[in-house]
Amino acid sequence: MTSQPETTSGEPRKLKVRTAPKYVPFLIAGALVGIAAAAILTFTLPPSEDFEASSVFGLFAVLLVLPGAGLGAIVALVLDLQGRRRAKTLIVEPLPDDNSNAHAETA
Repeated sequence: MTSQPETTSGEPRKLKVRTAPKYVPFLIAGALVGIAAAAILTFTLPPSEDFEASSVFGLFAVLLVLPGAGLGAIVALVLDLQGRRRAKTLIVEPLPDDNSNAHAETA
């Protein structure tokens, strides 16, 4: 048994329109901030005779990438909540199926 698609009536509908951030760029930016913090820590702390600077940088990078990505996720969540608060409700009307309104569909 297959279900038939709903036929759309000519009645207007209410839709909520809002902006939402993309999470992956925020996670990547947070991870890069963690790596930058690792570089700053590596070169501002006094050098150790036991470890090379690249080893210290690698350790700090591994330790700070995850918290940086978490910070980016928190920023994205805060922006998402602000977008939900600023959501607007719009009324939309379906266009007729004939070609009488073809210029509006291509605009």
